[in-house]
Amino acid sequence: MQEYEIIKYPVITEKSTAIFGQENKYCFAVAKGANKYGIKKAIEFIYKVTVLKVNVVKMSGKKKRVRHQLGRTPDWKKAIVTLKEGDKIEFA
Repeated sequence: MQEYEIIKYPVITEKSTAIFGQENKYCFAVAKGANKYGIKKAIEFIYKVTVLKVNVVKMSGKKKRVRHQLGRTPDWKKAIVTLKEGDKIEFA
């Protein structure tokens, strides 16, 4: 997989922004077939930072209702990346 296929987009929520400054951790939505080594390589290549640790979480989809039909959002994978002290990623 290419680096830009592994990392889909940054996950920006209240909980993830709380750990940006305090613990120097960043959250990203990643491809389902991505592993920790591939995620580390892709983050270092794209953002030019040093990654110390990668944690991966499988997020299950939620049940949703549209009018009278029940549906489901797809399952996805989230990576929480810890950077070296002093490194930071800027989101536009």
